[in-house]
Amino acid sequence: MSKINYNPALRAQYQYLFDTCIIKSEKYVTVDAVISKILTGKNRYETVGFPLNMPWYFIGIIHYMEGSCNFKTHLHNGDPLTAKTIHVPAGRPVGGSAPYTWEFSAQDALKLKKLEQWPDWDIAGILYKLEQYNGFGYRNLEHPIPSPYLWSFSNHYDKGKYVSDGHYDPNAVSAQCGAAVILRRFIERQLITGIIDRISLTRQLGQEVIFSPSKYATKAEQLQRWLVKLGAIIKIDGKAGPFTSDAYKNITGEYLSGDPR
Repeated sequence: MSKINYNPALRAQYQYLFDTCIIKSEKYVTVDAVISKILTGKNRYETVGFPLNMPWYFIGIIHYMEGSCNFKTHLHNGDPLTAKTIHVPAGRPVGGSAPYTWEFSAQDALKLKKLEQWPDWDIAGILYKLEQYNGFGYRNLEHPIPSPYLWSFSNHYDKGKYVSDGHYDPNAVSAQCGAAVILRRFIERQLITGIIDRISLTRQLGQEVIFSPSKYATKAEQLQRWLVKLGAIIKIDGKAGPFTSDAYKNITGEYLSGDPR
């Protein structure tokens, strides 16, 4: 299976699919029931996500997709919290002792996939990590289809599904709501804001700034003031050098235009 790298073309594809996503009218009741189920665990998802700098709704969506929001099992694979995991990945979480709290084990599961290191929690970045969590197998088919793990219950998916490991049935239909559809409905209902807007605005400001360590630019100063507001420790001098570019990358996942790195 070929590696799928996150790049501007893939980011644009995710954004286009999300922007044009239409939830099938007959599925709204089911999708809203999923939303309600995830919302009941919001405080617990926030507890896990805050120290890892990841949005609670990403964790909630993963928990629903992988374990039907069951707080009695490991997020890794659904094994019971009364002991370390038996199935792959076995022997998790590291440290602690049974019985484990869901929060302790969930942080271990997310760190195992190095999600705490992921810098892009904008819509496209979230969709990439959601698809990666399940695997990119649908992109490697002879006739690729949008992954039902993301797009089931929307206009982007009709049929085709891996019914078991390595066995793809082109006529099987996913009965599970797609992760991107859940995210779309969260936003439609204005239940999540903030981090998506923050990253989008940062990227919007950065698109007008060219990497230039020695030349002052008003737009660069505006970007620096915004980055400092978000917690970056950089000098506000209007010169978009490597420290400014690093701070921009920490939020958007990419360096400023013209940065040779």
